[in-house]
Amino acid sequence: MTGLLSSFSLSVIDWLLIVFCAMLIGMSKTGIPGVSMIVVPTLALIFGGKQSTGVLLPILIMADVFAVIYYHRHAEWKHLLRALPWAVAGLLLALWIGNLVNDVQFKRIIAITVFISVALMIWKDYGTKREFTPDNWWFAAMMGIIGGFATMIGNVAGPIFAIYLLALHLNKKSFIGTTAWFFFIINLSKFPLQALVWKNINLNTLTIDLLVFPAIALGAWMGIVLVKRIPEKAYKWFVIVITVLSAFLIFI
Repeated sequence: MTGLLSSFSLSVIDWLLIVFCAMLIGMSKTGIPGVSMIVVPTLALIFGGKQSTGVLLPILIMADVFAVIYYHRHAEWKHLLRALPWAVAGLLLALWIGNLVNDVQFKRIIAITVFISVALMIWKDYGTKREFTPDNWWFAAMMGIIGGFATMIGNVAGPIFAIYLLALHLNKKSFIGTTAWFFFIINLSKFPLQALVWKNINLNTLTIDLLVFPAIALGAWMGIVLVKRIPEKAYKWFVIVITVLSAFLIFI
């Protein structure tokens, strides 16, 4: 095991953090939103900006599989299909920008994207009480492009897509099911792009991902079991504070 750790130049603390992040991803995909926001800055601190997205993407895809299996019948495909083409456009925009910047700039883009996503999450939960139904195509287009950019740059599109779905007044299971299918499709689309264009997915990163698969499965199970038992308000503010602090560390 020591040789395996040293082959990735990772310390025991690094591995513990990676395992913890994998568990959080599993939880976030099966009904406990927000915890994955902590994962993005944590992995960026361990691996660097662009490389961290290559480590994280296969973990997300494996967790997406659990979510799709459990909630697949609850997806609202008409809303999903409205946003998907625009999300692909945002994804390609981020792919282009990612090739133009160095790792320091990339990490700062991740940090800024995290800050914006957290601000949107706070606004969604606490800043507005108005309800509206987005009848115009531009709403799906705007959320799709922003979400596609955010998921490609830093895998932090969750709060953005949540605003889109919550505006449509979906019930809990439909919300989780639609989100699961959206990110499963988008993340699968990102895999060859990151592997071939950014070249940040390779045998070493995939080995790390496979080693933490049990943690993903455990997190997915915990998310299903605990989704109704966690005090929502205290939990959300904990996630927000830790995420903002982590993103600040990346930015500086």
